[in-house]
Amino acid sequence: MDFLCKVVEAVIDAGATTINIPDTVGYSLPTEFGEKIAEIKKRVSNINKAIISVHCHNDLGLAVANSLFAMENGARQIECTINGIGERAGNASLEEIAMILKVRSQYYNFKHSIKINEIYNTSKLVSRLTGISVQANKAIVGANAFAHESGIHQDGILKDRETYEIMTPIDVGIPESSLVLGKHSGRHAFFKKIKDLGYKLENKNLEQIFEKFKVLADKKKTIFDEDIIALVEEDTAYGKEIFILDYLNATAGSRIIPTATVEILKKSDTKKAKPIIFRETAHGSGPVDAVYKAIDKIIDINIKLTDFLLRSVSSGEDALGEVILKVEYKGITYSGKGTSTDIVEASAKAYMQANQ
Repeated sequence: MDFLCKVVEAVIDAGATTINIPDTVGYSLPTEFGEKIAEIKKRVSNINKAIISVHCHNDLGLAVANSLFAMENGARQIECTINGIGERAGNASLEEIAMILKVRSQYYNFKHSIKINEIYNTSKLVSRLTGISVQANKAIVGANAFAHESGIHQDGILKDRETYEIMTPIDVGIPESSLVLGKHSGRHAFFKKIKDLGYKLENKNLEQIFEKFKVLADKKKTIFDEDIIALVEEDTAYGKEIFILDYLNATAGSRIIPTATVEILKKSDTKKAKPIIFRETAHGSGPVDAVYKAIDKIIDINIKLTDFLLRSVSSGEDALGEVILKVEYKGITYSGKGTSTDIVEASAKAYMQANQ
């Protein structure tokens, strides 16, 4: 501690305006870490010329707690991440800290400039770009964060939301689920829904997504907000597609060899030229594996699938399936995401996106 205080004082004398005290391996306990910050605040004579910052890892699940104790003892900057992402168990979670300061504002009385109503959208964006999904029971942004299953909880919520909800979904920008849209919904209603969900898109993108919506509406009885968000994210996630999945047929069963036939269109650089068509058939251990092997034949490069996640976007037997995966090529990791009511098609879309 003596050496640490001398170093901090020396670097402030040299012109440092921010002093970062990290718990790099997530070993500290909250009281212990808070006392360390208090000691620095007390013993470093020129500490008022700098801001104390902290950087806590979550190896023991204490990153947020350590950050809060540091703040109580003089830290005024917290290094944190959306969804708590980071190496190993991750870093302190921005959304948790921001909402703690809001919900318990009378206790902490600290201010920040974070737009908390953008937390949910930002969480979804980070999840999409990194290919790391958010666990259902994740605080603040998880799918179950505002779900109430037990009877006594549901009864309390119906009588008074504040009985069991210390914050509302609207606080963090979570849209309320709606069953308004269906196969007979027109452009005006659909475009308004897109706007209500917080998206600002060009007319060309709106038309493309609307066409996908009509196709989905023919397959599903009810369209949830989550379904529309998935369509928007799938359409806007990546740049211009060069390869397009045009045809897919996969067969599987307990007594047959899983087989898939895939047809891919490669767009031409010029508008007048016709796209090039590639078609391959392959066998696999299952329908998804067969599809991927058929695509690999067409692409003809050594790609390794490193991570694969399948989840339901919304509820119901006809729910959209969402596949998030990662592939590795020449030591670089690429991610892809695909959605469809057919999980094999969703898997193929995700694989194609990662290979663009």
